[in-house]
Amino acid sequence: MQGDGEVLFLGGVGEVAVTLGHDGLSFLPLHPELGSSCLSSIGLLPKLENKIKFSDVYAVELLDEGPVCGPWNTRIVAQGKKNSEMHRFAVHVITRSRKHPSQLVPCEYLFGHKDPETCKSWVEHLSACINNEQDRPKNLMVFVHPLCGKGRGCKNWEMVAPLFDRAKVNTKVIITERAGHAYDTLASISDKELKKFDGVVAVGGDGLFNEILNGLLNSRNKISYPPTPEGFGYFGSTEKCQGCRNDGLNNSTATSDAVNVMLRVGSNKSDDHEPLLSTGKSVVGLDISSLNPNTESSTGDQVPPVFFPNDWFRLGIIPSGSTDAIVLSTTGERDAVTSALLIIFGRRIALDIAQVVRWKSSPSAEVLPTVRYAASFAGYGFYGEVIRESENYRWMGPARYDFSGTMVFLKHRSYDAKVAFLENENSHSFAASAENVADEVQPLQSRRKRSRKTICQANCSVCKETSTPGQNSEDEIPNSSQTIHNNPKWIWSEGRFLSVGAAVISCRNERAPDGLVAEAHLSDGFLHLLLIRDCPLPLYLCRSICRHLTQFTKKGSDPLTFKFVEHHKTRAFTFISSHDESVWNLDGELFQACEVSVQACRGLVNLFASGPEV
Repeated sequence: MQGDGEVLFLGGVGEVAVTLGHDGLSFLPLHPELGSSCLSSIGLLPKLENKIKFSDVYAVELLDEGPVCGPWNTRIVAQGKKNSEMHRFAVHVITRSRKHPSQLVPCEYLFGHKDPETCKSWVEHLSACINNEQDRPKNLMVFVHPLCGKGRGCKNWEMVAPLFDRAKVNTKVIITERAGHAYDTLASISDKELKKFDGVVAVGGDGLFNEILNGLLNSRNKISYPPTPEGFGYFGSTEKCQGCRNDGLNNSTATSDAVNVMLRVGSNKSDDHEPLLSTGKSVVGLDISSLNPNTESSTGDQVPPVFFPNDWFRLGIIPSGSTDAIVLSTTGERDAVTSALLIIFGRRIALDIAQVVRWKSSPSAEVLPTVRYAASFAGYGFYGEVIRESENYRWMGPARYDFSGTMVFLKHRSYDAKVAFLENENSHSFAASAENVADEVQPLQSRRKRSRKTICQANCSVCKETSTPGQNSEDEIPNSSQTIHNNPKWIWSEGRFLSVGAAVISCRNERAPDGLVAEAHLSDGFLHLLLIRDCPLPLYLCRSICRHLTQFTKKGSDPLTFKFVEHHKTRAFTFISSHDESVWNLDGELFQACEVSVQACRGLVNLFASGPEV
């Protein structure tokens, strides 16, 4: 029936002959003299095309009987069907914004027919066609931070929830009630229960996403500890980190230590930053048959455990935070509707994650390896102090970061530290011995002209060259020392630093359209280590403020070309400081540590995204 070109009435066009193909729906106006309609001028309608691809359809909806408008730009009434009452169904599609290529705009085609069974038949056929795309999620767990970004969490979810309902995606919505709520839920949920979902979505900012990430990976990551150089106290450590945090936090002493080093405490506050603290409260809002991850099924069979990386589980973010760097870097748009549609369509990209192992929280503390994960950035010194200082000004909202950043900048604190990083064998990096590193280490930019940047984007060739995440079986997770280097060469850098940071992704934001590190990729297995050496405040002020801030806001500019800035592309690094209050900033979360080892875990998780369009 459909293959023969059945006649339907299309809103804004009139009668059309519709044909159902293997990859989409095509139609031909029967009265072209009436059909030079300007659909693109109507906000809810897409630009008129003669074909609707199934890959662009996010929902098909059977509607009640109602009016279907005839051609928009003609005074002629075709066969009395202008604004006629008829049975209807809608095909919901997406189109791209003309001004913002990465932004998706929901639109609809409204079809009508006098026979209700005809409309019902079309809906069934079209629904079956789009359901054949297996990547589209059916069940999602959604965490909504109600107070992040001045209350935008709940507002944004209320705005996009109808899209999920229309697409028939089941959502288990949990409104976070306290700090650590999402972390506790995911860290304690059984694998049997987790496998009921196709993914987890954060309606909030980078902090909530970090909490979800750590909750999932808490005991489900089999990657070894990061490699360490000779001379570091834990040289050659290759233990699996699966369960390492549990081993450290399942006793009263370790729990007390964890509470002391996680500085962000309290109830659910008006921001997207939440600590990874277990408060001991029961998990609210989710029916969990057992809190034991090794739950057996009702038949007595052992449920296969969930490990990362894997191919089926994905994470999503509907941006509602203060900066939303992860969303901007992975989708190109800080738009809740765009992110929701990417989730509904089941878009998929692999995302590198930084594994941060704290060996000691302070110089006098006992060695207690504790693992955290970061998706965008891990920073020490200035970066950590800004977050800690901002705690005193929560009443200011997002503006407190600018204020705190200025206050910390004027204090101009520097820290003695040693940093060792793996040389990138594919780049023209420099080498320096540990003995004279303070005198010989120079920024990469001073040794060679910076290479042309390859910006990460949708269908990125650089990310495609890397191995597909999850291609190893769960029993064949590679050892980190084998993955990174067979014979790693470490380069030491020692001195006083204003800050030490590692960007996992470009870290785009509205003030820096290209990001802090424009050439960072989403899944190439590398970190971008940024070492900001101590320098006189007037120099830092004049050269950093006057040039840095004016350049940083310009698209295509490079904020990493200053003489006191070192930029190294590496797979792993270690850090040692003798400072008693050494604080790291992991995706906006505070983490006290004076000795850490960090590595990039290539494609450790999958994200509901497709990369930014250029």
